[in-house]
Amino acid sequence: MKTAIAANFMKMATLGDLFDWRVGETPENEAYRHFNSESGRWHSHTWAQIGERVRIWRSALTASRLPSEARVAVLLPNGLDAVCIDQASLALGLIPVPMHALDNPASIAYIIKDCDASMLVLSTRAQWEAIAAVGETMPFLKLVLVVDDGNFDNHYASAPVHGVVVALATWLAGGALPNNIRRPPVSGGALAAIVYTSGTTGKPKGVMLTHNNVLSNIQAVMARVEVRSSDVFLSFLPLSHTFERTVGYYLPVAAGSCVAYARSVAQIPEDLATIRPTVLVSVPRIYERAHVKLQGKLAESGYLTRRLFALTQAIGWRRFCRSQQLPCNGASPGWLDQLLYPALRLLVARKVLAQFGGRLRVAVCGGAPLSQAVAECFLALGLPLVQGYGMTETSPVISCNTPSDNWPATVGKPLEGVRVRIGENSELQVRGGGVMAGYWKRPDDTANAMTDDGWLRTGDQAAMEGGRIRIIGRIKEIIVTSTGEKIAPADLELAITADPLFEQAFVIGDNRPFIAAFVVPGRSGLDTLLQQLELGAGESVNLDSASIQTAVLQRIQAASKHFPSYAVPRVVRVTMEPWSLLNGLMTPTLKLKRNALLAHFHTEIDDIYAQRTPAQIIDEAVQAVVN
Repeated sequence: MKTAIAANFMKMATLGDLFDWRVGETPENEAYRHFNSESGRWHSHTWAQIGERVRIWRSALTASRLPSEARVAVLLPNGLDAVCIDQASLALGLIPVPMHALDNPASIAYIIKDCDASMLVLSTRAQWEAIAAVGETMPFLKLVLVVDDGNFDNHYASAPVHGVVVALATWLAGGALPNNIRRPPVSGGALAAIVYTSGTTGKPKGVMLTHNNVLSNIQAVMARVEVRSSDVFLSFLPLSHTFERTVGYYLPVAAGSCVAYARSVAQIPEDLATIRPTVLVSVPRIYERAHVKLQGKLAESGYLTRRLFALTQAIGWRRFCRSQQLPCNGASPGWLDQLLYPALRLLVARKVLAQFGGRLRVAVCGGAPLSQAVAECFLALGLPLVQGYGMTETSPVISCNTPSDNWPATVGKPLEGVRVRIGENSELQVRGGGVMAGYWKRPDDTANAMTDDGWLRTGDQAAMEGGRIRIIGRIKEIIVTSTGEKIAPADLELAITADPLFEQAFVIGDNRPFIAAFVVPGRSGLDTLLQQLELGAGESVNLDSASIQTAVLQRIQAASKHFPSYAVPRVVRVTMEPWSLLNGLMTPTLKLKRNALLAHFHTEIDDIYAQRTPAQIIDEAVQAVVN
């Protein structure tokens, strides 16, 4: 299978060619699985069936007579409709612009305008009305396709301003006749997508990715990690995320694997048990939530259960380190581990792995750093967890570990055909076939993203260890205190959220004398803490009370004890409002929007540093440096 795919890659100029080849190669194999809410059942679709669906969508898209290389903005949840509009657009030389289905209307309107979209595909009329209400001018928008609503008047109020609004059934019925469908020639250098970056510090930029970019990345990933036609993926990361787009969508097309679309993020645990995937593509948040849930159950368990778990984790971690030739402190004789582990795996580890479906071959984690504590826990229990690294601008995978070559403190070795180097200020720089064509309508930003000799600046500080990449932190996010000390906030935040009490953490201190933290605790963890403090649970509890602040700060300081003293937070603020995409405080890839958080908490931040006298601030700063 792998050899056949590699040979055929040389014949494939576009992603459309790849899809057509897959449909012809294994027409009767299962391609997709989705849950039908009306029947209450999971439905399966073969490659031949999906190929026919795409042909119908392509026919309707041809009849829409969009201009050559028109942008098609897609605001749909993961599913068959998202696949159909993407493949239909690619086949006709149009350019998909994927957007996060839960993004706010203002952000969506900005992207539609910025990319000069000719067509918008979304789920409901209500979504469109919210976008139109923003008042953004969208002069190129001629067609709005509503997928989930029934038939309605195609020319209601918004139409005179933004073109025709049409229901899916009406649009598909108006498709061109088969003999009138002409597929224009599409080259590998043509754009396959404009993917807007998350924008942690400002307006999102449209990253232009070509067919060649994405195909080269798929080929490089398949050369590193074995993907089988018998594999089943569970898809839940948004297709606006390049990580999911390449690894969770196009890669299964190349391998002939089946993709099952999760019903919702909230139902992922149930879907894992039902689908029992062999490959899981996820971001750290999913594994962190599972870890918090596991720690919560352990806290409620008896002494014997906790001891058994600790023993299983200790022996499992030593076994993992030996298998990867990694150093491991406090190692006991290997024969004793070999003797005990089979029983411990049966009693403890298997029950935890069952929560992931029980048959995972590989669990991929990317998009953001994963806490070392979380990685060690699941690897020790036998979860085949591998971390990778990439960015939208590289289509996206740059490097990854594999189950047989897995150093969890790193993000693995660069993929075949990807070159990396460490530049000025320890910045990781990249060259290779996956590097973007540039930023849409932003030549200055494109030039600034590249070095004079043509390497892409990642913006990440890194070090090389045994040919593997170890990420240190984002250059622009590094906190420099007023005493000149440097702290990588993401590392500190990961350490804090390793404590199951905390769901989210955000640390501050740039140009300030000391580090402070904002945290969002989990409801159950907070209730347990309140009971320990004999304050009782409930919404009326004052989170700013001295006893709560002291207890929470002690937990934070314990979690960050391995950091230099100047990096340990000295003040904390507790908030119960989670930071999310909907309130504009998280990106679609679940990263903190630091500038937005700074603006959101500006009053509290001013208060934190105003409460200390100049003498106290100087004394604390001096002590932090001395210690």
